[in-house]
Amino acid sequence: MKKLAPLMITAISVFLGFTFWGAGMAKLFYEHQFFGWIGPTWLVEELEHFGLGFYGRFIAFSQIIIGYMLLTTRYKLLGSIMMIPMIGNILMVTISLQWRGTPFVLAFLLLLDLIILWQYRDFFRPLIDEGNRRFDIKSRTIRTRNGHLVWLAGLGLQFFSIPISNSNWLLACGVVLLGLVVSGLSFRLERIQYNKADLKIP
Repeated sequence: MKKLAPLMITAISVFLGFTFWGAGMAKLFYEHQFFGWIGPTWLVEELEHFGLGFYGRFIAFSQIIIGYMLLTTRYKLLGSIMMIPMIGNILMVTISLQWRGTPFVLAFLLLLDLIILWQYRDFFRPLIDEGNRRFDIKSRTIRTRNGHLVWLAGLGLQFFSIPISNSNWLLACGVVLLGLVVSGLSFRLERIQYNKADLKIP
């Protein structure tokens, strides 16, 4: 069971990440031609009727960034924390527009997010009890500056693909895949750096 737990958390992270990353990309891609299973892809157009088109784009970009954090599994803790207010925002929009069913889907996704956060519960004690300097925080994989920069380059390619989709959908998808590969290489880069320093990454 102990070996299955990390795999389960990773699977939940990838699922949540794909869900929201795909939803955000679909809102901004040309004619909404992107992979995903939740919508509505036309949220920006719907909110423009109320003068809230910019807010709709803000939600889409937030979904891309937070979803990408979880999809690539590099920033599971930060992404899952940011996921809570994002789901809250989307929930308020769906309730305001009287969309049925969507709140139940969001409740399920929020539950999955809370499962991830539970695995990082040792991080939250310092936030509640600021005066206590003695906390039992589990050691986790160390990240490097170069790894962060490589991951950010992959995220940047996601945004770069959006305007490309207006003229060439296949090329835009290629840029998206390239970005995912680049972000994935951030882990590989860190392993190489630590091997050179004779350190092992668990």
